[in-house]
Amino acid sequence: MQKGTIGVTTENIFPVIKKFLYSDHEIFLRELVSNAVDATQKIRTLASFGEYKGELGKLDVRVTIDKEAGTLTVSDHGIGMTADDINKYINQIAFSGAEEFLEKYKDNANSIIGHFGLGFYSAFMVAKKVEIRSLSYKEGAEAVRWECDGSPEYTMEPTDKTERGTDIILYIDDDNKEFLEQSRIDALLRKYCRFLPVPVISGKEQEWKDGKMVDTDRDKVINSTEPIWMKKPADLTREDYLKFYQDLYPGQEEPLFWIHLNVDYPFTLTGILFFPKIKNNFEITKNRIQLYCNQVFVTDSVEGVVPEFLMLLQGVIDSPDIPLNVSRSYLQSDSSVKKISTYITKKVSARLDELFKESRQDFEAKWDDIKIFIQYGMLTDTKFCDAAMNFCLLKDVQGKYFTIDEYKKLIEPEQTDKDGNIIFLYATDREAQYNYIQSAESRGYNVLIMDGQLDNHFVGLLEQKIEKSRFVRVDSDVIDNLIVKDNRKEADLTPLQRNIMTSLFRSQLPKMQNAQFLVTFEALSANDAPIVITLNEFMRRMKDMAAMQPGMDIYGNLPDNYNLVVNTEHPLIVRLRDESQNNLGDQVSPLEKKIDDSNSLITELRAAIKDGKPTAEQEKQQQELEADVAKARADEEKIIADYAVNTPLVSQLIDLALLGNGLLKGEALSKFIRRSVDLL
Repeated sequence: MQKGTIGVTTENIFPVIKKFLYSDHEIFLRELVSNAVDATQKIRTLASFGEYKGELGKLDVRVTIDKEAGTLTVSDHGIGMTADDINKYINQIAFSGAEEFLEKYKDNANSIIGHFGLGFYSAFMVAKKVEIRSLSYKEGAEAVRWECDGSPEYTMEPTDKTERGTDIILYIDDDNKEFLEQSRIDALLRKYCRFLPVPVISGKEQEWKDGKMVDTDRDKVINSTEPIWMKKPADLTREDYLKFYQDLYPGQEEPLFWIHLNVDYPFTLTGILFFPKIKNNFEITKNRIQLYCNQVFVTDSVEGVVPEFLMLLQGVIDSPDIPLNVSRSYLQSDSSVKKISTYITKKVSARLDELFKESRQDFEAKWDDIKIFIQYGMLTDTKFCDAAMNFCLLKDVQGKYFTIDEYKKLIEPEQTDKDGNIIFLYATDREAQYNYIQSAESRGYNVLIMDGQLDNHFVGLLEQKIEKSRFVRVDSDVIDNLIVKDNRKEADLTPLQRNIMTSLFRSQLPKMQNAQFLVTFEALSANDAPIVITLNEFMRRMKDMAAMQPGMDIYGNLPDNYNLVVNTEHPLIVRLRDESQNNLGDQVSPLEKKIDDSNSLITELRAAIKDGKPTAEQEKQQQELEADVAKARADEEKIIADYAVNTPLVSQLIDLALLGNGLLKGEALSKFIRRSVDLL
């Protein structure tokens, strides 16, 4: 029997392993099974080169639980180990020193294992004692048994094992009895080992008998040894891809389409990425894509390997160029990983372009499901954005689809304003903004539907990409102000009419929380609505962004500034203008003259003040004049307000406009209904 001390420069490695790897202790099973698979693959390779001439036998890896003995065993029929091999690979650990080790790797269990080749020693995270029983493939080799109880001391002696390969026997400690449960082990094997290239057997298949599930005599194979991403796309059918998707994501809707990755230079990469149906509850859901290294599961946190916008996809990526034990910092800094990320972006954009060109009709049918993904990619990845400009679609309110270039050419003749800007009109709600859409269409304009959660950001991107363009929501102003032409007609009102009409409508506007109204006048078509309510495009965009992004509260807390636009060409407004002037002119005109005269005197007085320092007499005179103006203005507004109260048409017109914008609620809505009945 050989006794010795494991060659490490720290006094005792095992408490360190237990302490700093404990949060990831389940990975011990991945490490041991991966080692067993490696050993199996090596004997297969040696046999193919004629360096091993014996019978290969059944090449599989078995994970066996013995609850009574408290052991978990990982067995293989691989190349096995001699005593010299164990001395070399088990008893000597390349280790740089405790202090540096603890400081550098204390927060990353995977890095500890990966950097120091401690895959086997991860067994001590869950075991109080580990035993190795191994017989090498080498001719005349003697079977060997190695044992260690978690201290630096070990024992090694010959044993009577007759089958080639290695058994790793873990005596599970009291804190980790969960790893003696078949269901727990099966779940871990499915997570880490479900696509390993060697059959992994764990327990027995079960069947329903006598009212319960019982074991059969058939071995339960956990994994699929030939995952479809390792096959050639030409050898696969649509059904193969859909079955694989259901295996990965049981119960989910059928994916829209997929991309089969296969590259061998300048790095090796295989995989399949699926485009799931993305609902409108936009959220980047992590852990959709699984990263493998030679069919061994590494992680489902693929930031760094996969560009952020592709995190919306699902599927698998397999690359031997990414270490099995990989840290997040490695993924963020390694140059080969960055090349992989760039390649994936390029491949995805090329595939989307191909699908668009192959069957535009099918692409359009899927557009509403993939729109959010493509927009997110364009917003976050410059190279993808440049490629996507060719296949990104815009949809109008009639449901027709256009490429960006097609749509620009469609609207350019009619929707170019007097300054040469192409105006892209859009709606966010076809029903709620119906009147505004109709007004635009009556002038021969086309309106896009932009009702997605990213559209508010996306229109800003398109404005940068399309030279001399502006995107404006169709209800952000009257249509003639959205696309200003040279022949635009001005509102024809005298100063007296403007003042009367302004006060008339302003006096009857409802008091609404966090909302302000500005009364303006426009000479629209006689067929347009008598009053239109609009919300400034810039302020609305800022408020929408504030709702989605933290740190923009300054915009989110500002009141909504609405324009109440009075159409001076509408017959009802013409009637109201004439009637109010006839009924109020004699009372209002003297007050208007008094206000104008007083304001003129104030202007003269200010001009006479030297060095901006009025005398006491000048200051008193100015205050008296300002008081006269304020009183005359108050008297004028009271006269007009009293008239408006007794003129139901004013409130009716305002309420109709508010109702059309979904702003008429509560008591104001109830009053509107009663007034409507009275007018009828």
